[in-house]
Amino acid sequence: MYGIKSFEIKKIGAKSVEKIPDLVAWEEPLEIRLGFGEMENRQQKSISVTMRTPTGHDFELALGFLFTEGIIAKLDDILSIRYCVDAGRQAQENIVRVELKPSIEVDLSKVERNFYATSSCGVCGKASIESIQQHCKILSSDDFKVPASYIQSLLNILKEKQVFFKHTGGLHAALIINPQPTHQTALKGSKEKIADYASSPLGAGGRCREDIGRHNALDKVIGAAFQANLLPLKNNILVMSSRASFEIIQKAAAAQIPIVACVGAPSSLAIETAQDFGVTLIGFLRNDGFNVYAHEERIISSCE
Repeated sequence: MYGIKSFEIKKIGAKSVEKIPDLVAWEEPLEIRLGFGEMENRQQKSISVTMRTPTGHDFELALGFLFTEGIIAKLDDILSIRYCVDAGRQAQENIVRVELKPSIEVDLSKVERNFYATSSCGVCGKASIESIQQHCKILSSDDFKVPASYIQSLLNILKEKQVFFKHTGGLHAALIINPQPTHQTALKGSKEKIADYASSPLGAGGRCREDIGRHNALDKVIGAAFQANLLPLKNNILVMSSRASFEIIQKAAAAQIPIVACVGAPSSLAIETAQDFGVTLIGFLRNDGFNVYAHEERIISSCE
């Protein structure tokens, strides 16, 4: 299976020792390059090198990254996206080049952070915080409300969709889902809204992407929504198998996702960023409950 590698290991138990094959998560670097400018004077910029799991979603990862970093805004900005070609002989599947249309102006100050990112870390630092304040809208507290019981049910949906995790135990998952109309108070009494929901690609089971890096998994699923022209994701929920870090909230805010639910704990900066940008932040998601750290008004509890 693509995205997984097999290694022979020695398994030591309490009463036995044996050699067996073991499946592990595949990790390789991906370089994202940007082509821009007039056709007669094209420029190329290496934007990022990130360690990712090659699961067939590299283009989504590249597009999601460029969007959440504020470099591109809509699908129409893209002229082409492809793997780089080695002197016309073969595609280099660890290098993705995104070509922008000549009319698109690129703010090079946004791409000056030409960084190497491990699979466990994403964007960080003062420059990153200041950049999201420039291109992320503050989410309003509208009529998008979700029962606590529905939030709890999302953990099982996430687990069902973690195909690569089931084999390796080593990948994070990001799920974007549009709540069922029976759980969505904003849809009550509106046949038109229920019909719109039924045709939504993010309804019912939602979309899920996996990667060894949590921020890569999120870039992939946002990139999938970007390719399908589904942004902004104002009536959707993001579920992460990881902890809640600053870059998770930053990317969710860029896609205008109002509710983020994470299996792990939030960092202080994640909480502060969620408070500032109007994102409902949930941590320690379990089948029997969870903690709400920011903007609790979107969660309906039957206990109150």
